Amino acid sequence: MMNPRIRTAAMVAALLFSGVTAAMAQDTVKKSAIPMTSAASGQEMFNTYCAVCHGVSGKGDGPASSEFKIPPANLTMLARNHNGTFPDAYVSEVILTGPRDAKAHGSKDMPVWGRLFASLGDEATVKLRIHNLTTYIGTLQAK
Repeated sequence: MMNPRIRTAAMVAALLFSGVTAAMAQDTVKKSAIPMTSAASGQEMFNTYCAVCHGVSGKGDGPASSEFKIPPANLTMLARNHNGTFPDAYVSEVILTGPRDAKAHGSKDMPVWGRLFASLGDEATVKLRIHNLTTYIGTLQAK
């Protein structure tokens, strides 16, 4: 049987190691380049950049959604939650600069896509990407 002090020290070391490893993995993900997609295809961008958290249908049920304390937003409810009108200016702003109010969006974990899109092209291309992605999200609205 292992000495309780040694067991406690081993557990603390294991926890510290796993925490450092997880932090390093997170930094690697955040610093990696985003894949190139067509700026003309809102659906392609959504499936590549957004679906991992928001789900292919936009309901907040993507494969990574279980990793968040607060689930990603259900994007299919945006129009319903804004008196039946899709809030395209708001959605564009969130994509460009990130969520203003983390509670309204769910989490500050969402990447600031404006900065990331800037790494893929000039300002006009960033605007085109945001416009086409916003337009596509508008098509996901619950009827």
